[in-house]
Amino acid sequence: MSYLDRLFGLDGKTVVITGGAGALAGAMAEALLKAGARVSLWGVHEDTLRKAAVKLAPAAADLQQLDCVVADAGSENSVQAAIGVTEARFGGIDVLINAVGGNRGKAPFLETDLATFEEVLRLNLVAGLVVPTKVLCRRWIERGAHGSIVNISSMASYVPLSGVWAYDAAKAGVLNLTMATAKEFAPYGIRVNAIAPGFFIGTQNRALLIDEATGGLTARGQSVISRTPCGRFGDPGDLAGAVLFLASENASGFVTGSCIPVDGGFLVDCV
Repeated sequence: MSYLDRLFGLDGKTVVITGGAGALAGAMAEALLKAGARVSLWGVHEDTLRKAAVKLAPAAADLQQLDCVVADAGSENSVQAAIGVTEARFGGIDVLINAVGGNRGKAPFLETDLATFEEVLRLNLVAGLVVPTKVLCRRWIERGAHGSIVNISSMASYVPLSGVWAYDAAKAGVLNLTMATAKEFAPYGIRVNAIAPGFFIGTQNRALLIDEATGGLTARGQSVISRTPCGRFGDPGDLAGAVLFLASENASGFVTGSCIPVDGGFLVDCV
């Protein structure tokens, strides 16, 4: 086994990815599969999970390396059941990637719809971190097992993005709870870290960044690029190195409570 394989290889490790049908989740899953991990994609829609699995199949050395589980990450009972399904298939879970998230529109603060606000807050913070972390960490602690959690924060964790108030609040909470739970669980051998993607074009934000009529940048898209020193949007594959690092005990065993921005320099832009 080479030095890099020992440092970053994940043979024999089982990784759960909530929100597993998403584009960024798919890119991370591909990297983890190529590093030898067994990957269980969790999501609420079986059809989209299956499509994601078909797309990921070429990255797996063996089709038994990849599985899909229908689960609601916002429900403790559903997460508990999904853990049982995953363990029956792969054995104990070693890594949890909390990738559930998204936004619902953009509006001035005074026009905020409270029902939508609560929905987005619950999606990104409760389902996106609190419930899966609570349920799985309890199981790890009861069994004396070590583990690694990787949360998905955001540029909004550091600086508010205009018009997306609930998303801002939720992602600020993700960063805060990443640090808080890292301290809480460190004595049990459980590490908690995060990745903060910069601006990656996905289904939910495409219309905000790309003008559908012209294919060019919207005003918001132009603003983002002007503030990104690398001068481009992120590619999902840009997340591979960060997720392999944080998932591997050999590579990051003394790292907890940290967040790695993968943002093309957005957070360090200055005048």
